[in-house]
Amino acid sequence: MIVEQIWTGNAFRNFNYLIACTDTGEALAIDPLDHEKCLAAAKHNGWEITQVLNTHEHGDHTGGNAAVIEATGAKLLAHANAGSRIEGMDVGLAAGDVVKVGSSVELLALDTPGHTMSHVCLLSKTDTPALFSGDTLFNAGAGNCHGGGHPAELYETFVSQLAELSDETMIYPGHDYLTNNLGFTLDREPDNDVAAALLKDLEGTHDPARAMVTTIAQEREINTFFRLTSPTVIKKLQESISTLPENPTPKDVFLGLRELRNDW
Repeated sequence: MIVEQIWTGNAFRNFNYLIACTDTGEALAIDPLDHEKCLAAAKHNGWEITQVLNTHEHGDHTGGNAAVIEATGAKLLAHANAGSRIEGMDVGLAAGDVVKVGSSVELLALDTPGHTMSHVCLLSKTDTPALFSGDTLFNAGAGNCHGGGHPAELYETFVSQLAELSDETMIYPGHDYLTNNLGFTLDREPDNDVAAALLKDLEGTHDPARAMVTTIAQEREINTFFRLTSPTVIKKLQESISTLPENPTPKDVFLGLRELRNDW
């Protein structure tokens, strides 16, 4: 499996992806908003885009569908419940479905509600797994829930699916928010030395065109939405939200963090 991460450089800081089969040269385009860059990358590498997959229905993820499909004849895949919001969908995906690319690539579909209620992530069935997480999980952060989602559902996705992924799983999100997210982690947990060291390393050097790829193991250390039992996170959250219980549950902490992040 070959992964081409394509930095759009747009105001929304989108990443697009091509996933290619080394044996056949067939490729899957994930959220190909910048259709020109995606088509150019496929041509440069000698790949044929045969499928387009949208992680969810927002326009900054679906906006390039028509141009890519017109140029390639690719089939369009998305969450089974997104058909009324994604024009021209050919295949609806449910949890456990496998997306095959060429003869050598298999990607497991995960039903991951929260950012929207019709969101899928893809988990590669490779020796070193890779998660294409759309707007559910960002490097050091979590998606918002403004555009048709719900924070309680996002919490369930985090604790029941993302937290269960193996430590070596590589994270490929839909946007580059890494440095800003690290800033939020440190705002909530100022004694997080791992996050502080990483942010210092990235200052002046972070280039989303050559983006850092984190792992779930790193996310557990630097992503405040995984650090729900940290005494510092809880104490700081209680100082910020007066209604937080004295002994908050992890869900209480997650929802409080998501609320603060909305305005941070």
